[in-house]
Amino acid sequence: MSKIRQQDFIDSVESALQYISYYHPKDFIDALYLAYQKEANPAAKDAIGQILTNSRMCAEGKRPVCQDTGIVTSFVKIGMNVQWDAQLTIQQMVDEGVRRAYANKDNPLRASIVKNPIGPRVNTKDNTPSVVHVEMVPGNEVHVTVAAKGGGSENKSKFVMLNPNDSIVDWVLKTVPTMGAGWCPPGMLGLGIGGTAEKAMVMAKESLMDPVNIQELQERGADNSAEKLRLELMEKVNQLGIGAQGLGGLTTVLDIKVKDCPTHAASLPVAMIPNCAATRHAHFCLDGSGPNFIEAPSLSDWPVIESADQSQLKKVNLDEISQQEIESWQPGDSLLLSGKILTGRDAAHKKIKDLVDNNQPLPDGVDFEGRFIYYVGPVDPVRDEVVGPAGPTTSTRMDKYSEMMLSDKADGGMGLMGMIGKSERGDIALASIAKHKSVYLMAVGGAAYLVSKAIKESRVVAFEELGMEAIYEFTVKDMPVTVAVDTQGDSVHKTGPAVWKLKIEENNY
Repeated sequence: MSKIRQQDFIDSVESALQYISYYHPKDFIDALYLAYQKEANPAAKDAIGQILTNSRMCAEGKRPVCQDTGIVTSFVKIGMNVQWDAQLTIQQMVDEGVRRAYANKDNPLRASIVKNPIGPRVNTKDNTPSVVHVEMVPGNEVHVTVAAKGGGSENKSKFVMLNPNDSIVDWVLKTVPTMGAGWCPPGMLGLGIGGTAEKAMVMAKESLMDPVNIQELQERGADNSAEKLRLELMEKVNQLGIGAQGLGGLTTVLDIKVKDCPTHAASLPVAMIPNCAATRHAHFCLDGSGPNFIEAPSLSDWPVIESADQSQLKKVNLDEISQQEIESWQPGDSLLLSGKILTGRDAAHKKIKDLVDNNQPLPDGVDFEGRFIYYVGPVDPVRDEVVGPAGPTTSTRMDKYSEMMLSDKADGGMGLMGMIGKSERGDIALASIAKHKSVYLMAVGGAAYLVSKAIKESRVVAFEELGMEAIYEFTVKDMPVTVAVDTQGDSVHKTGPAVWKLKIEENNY
């Protein structure tokens, strides 16, 4: 019989959360590198290369792989013979570990959790409470798996109650294209099948904690129906041609995970949860001998990606940008941005709209006319950093504000010239972009630390009380982006996957 000390549990959770903030699992890196090597779409290959480069930089610098350091989920399996030397509950111990990990002075993580989800939504400032699943199992050990899930991928979670004889494959292939690129592919899809509605969702989430091992399954072949489903979906989802960041390409998923359990004869619950390119999870075991600190990987585990040839990229000075210049850009063009940009995401846009609706002026220093906005909520800087990891957030959440932001000042709008974010834009935003001959540029989700190195100056301009959702002004130099929507409203996220789906069919990749 083992006795688990409260402090050992808390210390181990804290350490594991720091670990996963900057170390990708080796199996994920290996699978991503295989995808990089075989990718035939140059834009998708470059995106994967940026993710791999960012991952190595984070491992070296011990800084987050993504600015969205996630909502923490823990799976705690407690042996029946375990005794506790603790005054706190499991939930309280996990939350204390989260609190300490996210406040680490050497590597502070972004606090994203808000209480009162119905409103008013107020940040708890320490990323608690977390989500904890507790299970009693045989033995005298405590096994803990911690994960940090970003909002972009978590928001794409899907659930359906199928009829018993319906096709799971058909539902998945119909549903994945509707998820867009906000989940930052390539990643994994976790499926939970059976049980009840809530059981299926938990199984889908827990399946994402397993290692990437589809290549081994492909080599040995399937032994059961769940493995057959994995193999079939792995092939058919990648044949959709969605590709890295939704740009079109050969690899949309690196693995498909399936967990199933018995269910009611009248039911077929199916949950699907994606894991993004910032896959973050780790497992540790406590046996009463003390805390468990996961051994750091070797930097040799990361491939060295050659820097892209920047001689063919268009260099853009945002401080002198003209309408004529942005109208010359085509979907898929690669740009290097320099100059000043403003930032803003959900909370800032809502505040701006409230001011406009109440005929109140914007805060001093906030003028969007003729400028570009970057949808981002950065991590706090440490040491000599100007800003912490600062990758893009999902742009579709700002679609409903696009007309207000792009309209001319004379018409009561902000006069914005362009937008920068990740993933596709919806039809409302595309129509507004075409109407105002604006543009939408895409930065790579999952390359937050790499992007932050292009930011040379940073200052809060307005709404400081919003924390990471405040409006900043960044001065950037050679920030890499792709033209995702041109001034005609043509979107690479619509054309790219369609073209590559056809290429895959024709060339039998």
